[in-house]
Amino acid sequence: MTGIERLHEIMTRLRNPETGCPWDREQTLESLKPCVLEECYELLAAMDRPEDKANHIEELGDVLLQVMFQSVMAEQEGRFSFDDVANAIADKLVRRHPHVFGNVDAKDTATVLRNWEQIKQSEHRKEARHSALDGVPAALPGLIKAQRTQEKAARVGFDWKDAKGPLAKIKEELGELEAEIAARPSDRPCDSDRVKEELGDLLFSATNLARHLKVDAESALAGTTEKFARRFRAVEAGAKAEGRNLKDMTLAEMDALWDKAKRGQMSPA
Repeated sequence: MTGIERLHEIMTRLRNPETGCPWDREQTLESLKPCVLEECYELLAAMDRPEDKANHIEELGDVLLQVMFQSVMAEQEGRFSFDDVANAIADKLVRRHPHVFGNVDAKDTATVLRNWEQIKQSEHRKEARHSALDGVPAALPGLIKAQRTQEKAARVGFDWKDAKGPLAKIKEELGELEAEIAARPSDRPCDSDRVKEELGDLLFSATNLARHLKVDAESALAGTTEKFARRFRAVEAGAKAEGRNLKDMTLAEMDALWDKAKRGQMSPA
């Protein structure tokens, strides 16, 4: 019995209406959505640490479980099987690699990607898509969704000529946000809807700049967040070394520790 066959048998037993696990039997596509998202993010974290082989295997397995879980659910409902899923992606790979499985000549990555996009467009024409932006998953995180949407618009020529365009747009959007904030009396809160809109415009423009600079916006923000967390933990460690609590320190005192962390003079505990 192969690993896939064993996993399929186990999942089928867990979903057995009479003898299976109560939790597994109760799951629906809706209830599994958070699990799918969480497992994908945990796999992304494991991919950042490939030297931890055991963890990488575990997280790949957890994602595979989600595929098998939904496939077994579909089998029970008479919709499709795991084999249907595997064959569908196998067929797609063969179809979109005519330079390997057919007679198309493609000696470089650029040609491969061009062919891939043409084949993809041909497939989508059969699905009666009406917009160049169709096909961007609605549930994508904001930065990824923005970048994918911009990429699709760019494919039909709706794009800045170079990075100077989105850079100028960032300055414009920042000015509009500053004006919105400055327009309110100091004793009254901002119009949250207007501020949200202007912040969204600014983030969208920053994502457009990232795309022009060949930078993945989501990865860039994730990296900066990790850097902040690393330095903040160093600040916490520095305060603890002084026998103090951050809540009892002034902002100036915390800033002094932050500067040390930035210079690499302190490390997280």
